[in-house]
Amino acid sequence: MLKRKVTRTVLFVIFFSVGAASLGSAVLCEDLVQYYRNKRTLKAAQESLARLESLNNDYDVLLHLLEEDPNLVKRLAPATPGSETEDANTVYPRATAEQLAAARRALTADPKQHIVEPVIPEWLSRCSEPRRRMVLFISGIVLILTSLICFEPKKEN
Repeated sequence: MLKRKVTRTVLFVIFFSVGAASLGSAVLCEDLVQYYRNKRTLKAAQESLARLESLNNDYDVLLHLLEEDPNLVKRLAPATPGSETEDANTVYPRATAEQLAAARRALTADPKQHIVEPVIPEWLSRCSEPRRRMVLFISGIVLILTSLICFEPKKEN
């Protein structure tokens, strides 16, 4: 008699927990997909913010150097494209078209290429299909009802 009660209890727990898990995953599937999308968006925003903070720090250092040394502007001016040299005895290097193209590609590189996206798990992408969600929902209900009907405690006379 005790062995039968233990068996019924174990079967009840197994059927009920599997049914509750499938029912819960069917109901919460869209929320989990949205969670992974938000996580990916947050990571991209954090990387973009880090890049902007780095640029701000670089510009702050440059502004600080310009405030300390006013002659720095005169030394940097010949390096800017389109400006003429002031000193006739100084030779300034000229950039070739290939070097300029390489610099342009490096500066305009897509920052989203470096983002490592948290991938939506395969089981979640399969469960998010409407037909499979419906099957999960119905099977969860059937398992819960089966556990409640078939494995309920027997009343002793």
